[in-house]
Order: sequence, then structure tokens, then C-alpha cells
Amino acid sequence: MGSSKRLAAHYDMRAQHQEILRAARSGPLQSLTDRELALREYPLTIYPRPHRPVRAWVRFGPKSVLVDAILVRSTPLAVGIEFRAEDQTFRCWVWGNTVQDAAGD
Repeated sequence: MGSSKRLAAHYDMRAQHQEILRAARSGPLQSLTDRELALREYPLTIYPRPHRPVRAWVRFGPKSVLVDAILVRSTPLAVGIEFRAEDQTFRCWVWGNTVQDAAGD
């Protein structure tokens, strides 16, 4: 029997959601602090929809997870992302160098 690419993508997404939810039990989602963002010193860009898909490393307590996310805002050093796991939406700021463009995938 052949396998469907559509089903494979669905199972990959479900596996990622389960990994995110497991990590979320390890501790709260960490985000950069106001001091790290330095919004008074750096310009803030807010992106219109449709947002660009990205992959980013996030941390829940001590556990890090690579997630499929969308880019919603940025500064020259940091990126504001949003990602989902089942019915939960997570939002955080991460350092820009932890984010990769996922549009080419």
C-alpha cells in the first residue's frame, strides 16, 4: 500500500502538537523580557496577514522544541511568533537567529 503525502503531513503535525503539549507541562512558555526586546531603542515591525511561515526554537521551562509558527512581528534582533497545538495558541518573542524561513519547505 502506498502512503499519502497529505496524511504524512497530518501525522507530522499531530506529532509536533503532542510534543509541544508535553513540553508545555514542563513549565511556562519562555519569552524575551522587555529589557531584552528594548522596544524604546529598536523599531518594531508588525506584519500584515497572511503571516510568513517560519520554524523556530521555543522553550517551555527547561525543555526546548522546534515548532512550525508564523512570523507576526519583529525588531532588528528579535521575532514575535505564534504557533498552535490542538486548540491552544501560543505567542512569544524569541531571538531572531532561532528562526528559519519555512516557506521553502
